[in-house]
Amino acid sequence: MKLDMKKTFILGLGFFGINLLWPVYNAFVPIMLEQYTKKAALIGLIITIDNLFAVVFQPIFGAMSDRTKSRFGRRMPYILIGMPISAILFSIIPYTNSLATLMLTIIIMNFTMSVYRAPTVALMPDITPSPLRSKANGIINFMGGLAAVIAYLFGGLLYKTNPSYPFHLSSIVMIIALFILFIFIKENTDYTIEKKIKEKNRDVGKTRSLIFLLLAVFFWFSGYNAVETFFSLYAQYVLNIDPSMASILLSIFSASFLVFAIPSGFIGTKFGRRKTILMGILGVVITFSPLIFIKTVPLISVLFVLGGFFWALININSYPIVVEIAPKDGVGTHTGYYYFFSASSAVLSPILFGFIKDLIGSYSILFFYSVISFVIALFCMSIVKHGDVNYDGGKELVLEINS
Repeated sequence: MKLDMKKTFILGLGFFGINLLWPVYNAFVPIMLEQYTKKAALIGLIITIDNLFAVVFQPIFGAMSDRTKSRFGRRMPYILIGMPISAILFSIIPYTNSLATLMLTIIIMNFTMSVYRAPTVALMPDITPSPLRSKANGIINFMGGLAAVIAYLFGGLLYKTNPSYPFHLSSIVMIIALFILFIFIKENTDYTIEKKIKEKNRDVGKTRSLIFLLLAVFFWFSGYNAVETFFSLYAQYVLNIDPSMASILLSIFSASFLVFAIPSGFIGTKFGRRKTILMGILGVVITFSPLIFIKTVPLISVLFVLGGFFWALININSYPIVVEIAPKDGVGTHTGYYYFFSASSAVLSPILFGFIKDLIGSYSILFFYSVISFVIALFCMSIVKHGDVNYDGGKELVLEINS
């Protein structure tokens, strides 16, 4: 069984388009908001509304896509509606002339993004045979990460030329990605499963595994999001280095993740997703623990390279293991579950760490907080017993993919 590389890269273009948008959004929308309000709390609330919408709406639209039947498929109607509207609204953002119109545009854009994000992600397991989903997810995440790198590299240059140019470029790429997805990705709902499993005997075990898996997702993203959010302040007040150097250090972590994204999918396929994720969590714990004490930039750089590798082992294999537990007609619903828990951590973890920091009075506990989060994730993941691909009597799962 071989991965259809052409279809996987084409699907990756959808993630390329989505991920090109968010760095531009995070980098330049706060600047626009600050023209109308100096209240950092309000700016932060507006910027993070995508995570709030992910918690509320993505599970809903993911579940709705499972039940949708149309001549375009289950997922494509949501993509065809949400993606072009999002692209148009995103290109309008630089032309808003008041806080009210800017906020309204951002809110509607984030809602329309929520309409199609879970259905888009659910396309991967829909068109990819179960044993190959980690490989496919590695390629797709690589393309998404590449888009973010391109956005950060060229977004600033375009913004200097004209503040609207990064928004226009992202919108145009998104429309092109939509066109390519619509032309080349043909959804298929005809699955032939040659193995027979007595699901009734496994329902309780699968539900237990799913609960602890989603808790693990919440806690490992909690550990990651705290570092991502507060590392620049940690660098300034604890390491006594310039925020620009903090950005470079974070880019080392991100670059390492990007380099190891595709290999992590192959590792998960060869050794099993569950074992690979456990190895990744343990690796992050081992890598981040010395950072509680280490204050020198060269050593931090080396540990961030290792951390990016171990984070890739976790992140690339986590979504495939969630949808492996899902029933055939519940992939969109389980995709929504995944985004609910990951987005919830993005909302709650920075708030929780901020509260703890205010109590203690120092950012020095950042990596201690992160390590504790990953240790809890390790405990939760150790209880998960399902999610790897199993064959019954040597019979394979066959998935017909339309050409």
